[in-house]
Amino acid sequence: MRVRRRLARLLLHLLLVGLALIWFTPTLGLLVSSFRPADQIIRTGWWTVILHPTQVRSFTLDNYHQVLAREGMARAFLNSFLIAVPSTVIPITVAALAAYALAWMKFRGRGVLLSVIIGLIVIPLQMTLIPVLKLFNFLKLSGTFPAVWLAHTGYGLPLIVYLLRNFFGALPKELFESAFIDGASHFTAFTRLLLPLSVPVLASVAIFQFLWVWNDLLVALVYLGGYSAVAPLPLKLATLVGSRGQDWHLLTSAAFISMAVPLLVFFSLQRYFVRGILAGALKG
Repeated sequence: MRVRRRLARLLLHLLLVGLALIWFTPTLGLLVSSFRPADQIIRTGWWTVILHPTQVRSFTLDNYHQVLAREGMARAFLNSFLIAVPSTVIPITVAALAAYALAWMKFRGRGVLLSVIIGLIVIPLQMTLIPVLKLFNFLKLSGTFPAVWLAHTGYGLPLIVYLLRNFFGALPKELFESAFIDGASHFTAFTRLLLPLSVPVLASVAIFQFLWVWNDLLVALVYLGGYSAVAPLPLKLATLVGSRGQDWHLLTSAAFISMAVPLLVFFSLQRYFVRGILAGALKG
């Protein structure tokens, strides 16, 4: 029985390792190709570097230098940060306050308001593009960072409020009752009691929101248009594909630059991400 259990565990581990290798292979190919000269990319596949390790000597940083210096990816990289960070912090801040009110403050219409927020989750984003764009044109916000900040805040709020409200509502009721008995206000309970307990779920939501904003093309394309001075990485990469579609050595470097930050964010916050997913197991 013990041998059979160990064999089953070994097969499971082999299956997981195999799936991980399958998912990792395209990223590895993109990374290897981004360092290869243009003539080698045209003649041979990236896997030849593994079969013939001597080709590593021909690796070069010229692809990254050309993309960052000549193609404007460095400015687009900075623009992506200027878009993604506020578009993550603003909706999470607003959603945390709203979720606390919906979970622990009693007021008339709370159930109706929560139902409306849940209903907003299922509204397709594409239905709002033209009305919101007309509003931004009227307010002279089109082609500016605040336009994208407001758009991503509006699109992300319903789901974030819903997720945080479910987590906040699952926290033990006795914690808040004892705090209120000791004279704590709602603001004190929110800042000193709820936020420290909610770090894992806040980090998980921040990962989802940041990755969505960082990789977003549609919202940036609609509300920023052709303003290259504020174009983020996905918009710049799409332009590069259209104008330099034959330069595969540049496209691989640009694509890996776009992938580097999401990978770094995910792996650096992975422990919070896992704890946030498991946080729903809390019993109030």
